[in-house]
Amino acid sequence: MSNGGIILQCADLCKSYQQGSEELRVLRNVDLSLSAGERLAILGASGSGKTTLLNMLGGLDLPSSGKIVVDGRDITSMSENARASMRNRFLGFVYQFHHLLAEFSALENVSLPLLMRKMPVKVVKEQAAEMLSAVGLGGRFEHKPSELSGGERQRVAIARALVTKPACVLMDEPTGNLDEQTAEKIQNLMQSLNELSNSAFITVTHDKRLAAGMDRILTLVDGHLKAV
Repeated sequence: MSNGGIILQCADLCKSYQQGSEELRVLRNVDLSLSAGERLAILGASGSGKTTLLNMLGGLDLPSSGKIVVDGRDITSMSENARASMRNRFLGFVYQFHHLLAEFSALENVSLPLLMRKMPVKVVKEQAAEMLSAVGLGGRFEHKPSELSGGERQRVAIARALVTKPACVLMDEPTGNLDEQTAEKIQNLMQSLNELSNSAFITVTHDKRLAAGMDRILTLVDGHLKAV
């Protein structure tokens, strides 16, 4: 539940792609504000631009026009290196496909964002172990992704996203590949971690049950973001 100031916002955000001689407008004048600790769901049909919006909010893609402000800084005017640094310090990412490194253990996968900060290895391992325990994987530190179930792999991905204690976690269909029971467990886990860490969550999803558990729901229709 939100209990703080604005940590992420965008204003008049537009995104277009050139397809031959035609211009495809994916996002049109999108405005959004997210408060610290808030859990927001964004619904929309396939191809409506949900992932495109999420990637821009996370600084992975740039808008055609408009502004995105994260932690008080306009990321659209930053260099790519500055955006990468901002992502590592303020944001966490969870995707439908977990994107874990197959040759690394669960502990090593969760350690990666902290190692990128050049933190001491002992501290990194302690914090990664603590976060894996928080997502219910205390006995799985040395397991590789191939030795984990789909739900466990997604828990590792969530632990990796949260280990840096980000202000905001961006989630793209986090339960899209999971059965209903496992999806419900992941939803409950997200809620408890939100309460524990006060990280905000923006979750792009088709899952209306997942969306119903959020503080606020918006839907993307014809490139416009609207309240449900």
